[in-house]
Amino acid sequence: MISRAQLIEQIKQKKSFLCVGLDTDINKIPEFLKEYPDPIFEFNKRIIDATKDLCVSYKPNAAFYEARGIKGLQSLIDTWKYLPADTLNIIDAKRGDIGNTSDKYAQAFFNEDASGMSFDAITITPYMGNDSVTPYLAYEGKWVIILALTSSVGSKDFQYLQTGDGYLYETVIKKANTWAGADRIMYVVGATKSTEFTNIREYAPDNFLLVPGIGAQGGSLADVCKYGITKDCGLIVNASRSIIYAGNDENFAEAARAEAQGLQQQMQIELEKAGII
Repeated sequence: MISRAQLIEQIKQKKSFLCVGLDTDINKIPEFLKEYPDPIFEFNKRIIDATKDLCVSYKPNAAFYEARGIKGLQSLIDTWKYLPADTLNIIDAKRGDIGNTSDKYAQAFFNEDASGMSFDAITITPYMGNDSVTPYLAYEGKWVIILALTSSVGSKDFQYLQTGDGYLYETVIKKANTWAGADRIMYVVGATKSTEFTNIREYAPDNFLLVPGIGAQGGSLADVCKYGITKDCGLIVNASRSIIYAGNDENFAEAARAEAQGLQQQMQIELEKAGII
């Protein structure tokens, strides 16, 4: 398990706040890998080996593994076992249910004895309220990453609705902060919403923000840092497709490393600018 202090230390050591998203699609990986017993795991393993000194987090997206049934779940378990112990390992599951169901989802991703996996953190949809989140917080030392403001086109359908207490996404943050502190709760905020970060920091000044949308989705790292960085960094910026599919031949891992290193170097500049390193 990775604590807040350990995460901050990793950011300083690696001069990076990069998360590599393992959204691994069997139809997009290099053809030669399909000769291996588990092409998905072989792909992930090589990506991890090529990038582990450049990032502080990995984030497999559960859907890409669950879609392959038993084989996919085994790939996910093997990937989790291979993830470096010094990185924050996030399962991007976006679960959202109540009571016993949430408890079982938590067991699936946090209880190694039950499922073979014990990720450090999980993404959660909070719209069924407190009892859809607290079963995950029952696991000591685990992080809950709550969807707040997403990069998706449809984010305006609900997240910007007025509630009488601000926008709905603001209400989510305010309420969730009563369930646990900044050492247990993070928020998902899309990189394409960078100008909203100032507003979000008013309600979540110390929480880490998981920020997808850099790279293939067009978000600006400089803008995210301008509006969202804190004295402890407070950001984990995710890039998935732009890194893992940077190449499509036998040198794909080297291409992924080059892409990750480019982002890490930009992040180092931002960390230096903020006086964090």
